[in-house]
Amino acid sequence: MGEKYHIYVASLDVESHESIQKCVEEVQELLQKEGLNCLINNAAINVEGDFHTVSAEKMIKNFHTNAVAPLMITKPIWRQKMMLLSSSYFSGRLLSSAGVLRFPFSAAVKYSILSLSVALLLIALGILAWQAFRCFRRPAPIHPLPEAVNRDLLHTDDVSEITRQYKGMPTIKVEDVDTDILKSTEQRGEDKKFDGWLHYSLYYDDQQHHLVVTVLEVEGLHQERQTCSLQLFVQVKLLWTGPEMEGPYIDEGGKGKPLTLCTVLQDWRTRIVKGTCNPLFGDQFSCILHNEKELEHIDLRMEVRDFDKFSRHTALGEVRTPLRRLNISYPLELKGKLNTPRKDLVGEVLLSLKFLPTSQRIEVGVLKVRTVHKELHLDAALYVRISVQCNQCKLKYQKTSAVLRGTMTVFNEVLVFSLPELPLQECKILVNVFETHSSRKSSKNLIGQLTVNKDKNSENEHWALILRSIRQPIARWHSLLI
Repeated sequence: MGEKYHIYVASLDVESHESIQKCVEEVQELLQKEGLNCLINNAAINVEGDFHTVSAEKMIKNFHTNAVAPLMITKPIWRQKMMLLSSSYFSGRLLSSAGVLRFPFSAAVKYSILSLSVALLLIALGILAWQAFRCFRRPAPIHPLPEAVNRDLLHTDDVSEITRQYKGMPTIKVEDVDTDILKSTEQRGEDKKFDGWLHYSLYYDDQQHHLVVTVLEVEGLHQERQTCSLQLFVQVKLLWTGPEMEGPYIDEGGKGKPLTLCTVLQDWRTRIVKGTCNPLFGDQFSCILHNEKELEHIDLRMEVRDFDKFSRHTALGEVRTPLRRLNISYPLELKGKLNTPRKDLVGEVLLSLKFLPTSQRIEVGVLKVRTVHKELHLDAALYVRISVQCNQCKLKYQKTSAVLRGTMTVFNEVLVFSLPELPLQECKILVNVFETHSSRKSSKNLIGQLTVNKDKNSENEHWALILRSIRQPIARWHSLLI
């Protein structure tokens, strides 16, 4: 037989103090000294209503029933070891359980997350402080220095490590390039005059086979644009001139000609100096020439340019120096006057053009590209990129496949461009030839470019021929310049 349980039912109104007192006396009389060891306060109410309909009477009744009444019932019969359960206890446990479920991590994990958050915050503050430091450390505009500083520039501590290897250099000799060396070069320029001079130095180390070019400073420039400051840099090119070539190649005037082409051995750029018309550079460049006789075929071309963030740099003038006319077995400092920039012939491109007015398209055929090279690499290849701009509308560029480079590189590819509208009043065909190397990551470099133009008032000979011979391909040789 199981243990018998006795149940006693006592009536109680939690809102009536007399009913509570009567129930307490009844329970004490029933239990005597044993007392009550467990009390469950489960009587509660819920006021129905929202923010707009609830009244003060309902709120007072709710508070009295759910808060005051359990206290008045428990107080007379409270014992030290009595268990007390109420509806508020269950709700508290439920909220506590929800909080535990929301963050089910141990204290170690919580402290780890807190430590990681603090570390990320410190890293972010460090980056912010570094950016602020760099902002305040921006260099101020460079002001021109006296001429005496330029004469001793190669002997200061700021000269690069390449110059430090040249020991026992004789005293630097200064010459005026414009009056002695570059007189013939200036005569080939246009009539437009450029103000300004470029200071630079040259040196060829016969033992280490190094050609060293140092761009010192530019002085005497005149700033025509008053709205924005100049951002000057110097682009330095070493041009190697190949031997004169004979062949059945035709220039744009329709006459046969022997070709003397050049190629770019090195292309360097100095740093950009802002806010001054007399920038001081001091940048040094070097390359290896195995034989001093190679200097007889090399010209130095230096262009002073105003930087543009869209790569539309403005050429302010150039200085050319044929190295075969100089004795640079010791450091030689030169001063050259800025002249009108001009292009150099680096090759020829045989283009075929065909105009189809009915289908509103033009076909550009890349047949052959003729260039010269000093040392031909086995992985060197050429490709041609063509852009067409018609009636102020720029079409998407197209390019040929890459072909292994030779003295005569044969493509025989035709690219078709759909014209936006007719009549064809203005049209510009821009041809760029690039060299790539499969063994290098950043291997694309520009060999040269040419433009075939037609506007409202004039057109070149090739355009005149294709407009007279509609639907017939016309091929012509064009000069490739850089």
